[in-house]
Amino acid sequence: MIDAYAGAIGALGAFAGQPEKLERQLALIAGTSSCIVAFSKQMKPGFGMWGPYFEAVLGDSWLIEGGQSATGALLDHIVRNHSAGSEPDAEVHGAIVKRIQELRLVQGADFARRLHVLPDFHGNRSPLADPHALGVVSGLTLDASFDDLCRLYWRTCVSIALGIRHILEMMKKAGYDLDTLHVTGGHVRNPLLMELYSDATGCRVVVPETNDAVLLGTAMISAVAGGLYPNLGAAGQAMYPGGHERQPNPEKRAGYDRDYRKFLMLHRHRAELEAAV
Repeated sequence: MIDAYAGAIGALGAFAGQPEKLERQLALIAGTSSCIVAFSKQMKPGFGMWGPYFEAVLGDSWLIEGGQSATGALLDHIVRNHSAGSEPDAEVHGAIVKRIQELRLVQGADFARRLHVLPDFHGNRSPLADPHALGVVSGLTLDASFDDLCRLYWRTCVSIALGIRHILEMMKKAGYDLDTLHVTGGHVRNPLLMELYSDATGCRVVVPETNDAVLLGTAMISAVAGGLYPNLGAAGQAMYPGGHERQPNPEKRAGYDRDYRKFLMLHRHRAELEAAV
């Protein structure tokens, strides 16, 4: 099975036998890149998505997939290429996240507010389906300090979350009614991204209590194949370990709505530059 689809089963398996609830859930398998998986009883095609695929994972269900080609890899790239950065290991990412939290406590919503990023450094998989799309950074200065790296890192995190929101908006136009984001993968270790996935998208975020949802989903499928459970619905309910959730902060909604409008403006301006002769 495709690894992201196994991760979707690990994250959403508890709803496999509850189609009405399943259609409001979304799996985000996020690491070097990010993959979004959703299910529906009816075929709901949408531009910039892969699928819908009938019974690709669950019987009598359509699967649709979207994604971002570089997310964790993009943050690594930002750290590696900034003059105040270095090789982007866990310790370096941790130090940057810690400093960002300190700066945000002091500066609040003004922190890096004039810096804006489009995260398409490796193309735009969804929702534009443009492998030739390029990244954009607006608002640079001559500052080459560690704090400047922190500002760029933070706004890159914001752009990744806004990219997820962009995908969700396109999915809603295709008829998907999603309100809960189940996140698994390396991003769960980045508190900035986990905060933003909730606050910037407006979704309830759930993190399964497992170190590896891909492995868990594979185990669920294997348990059905081995005859331990009659179907994935039963296996999912029995084997899903539960999760902890985060609700979006309503006080931050207006700020991220403004960021999202500017995010869409950057998309339009990039298209204008590409079209100019």
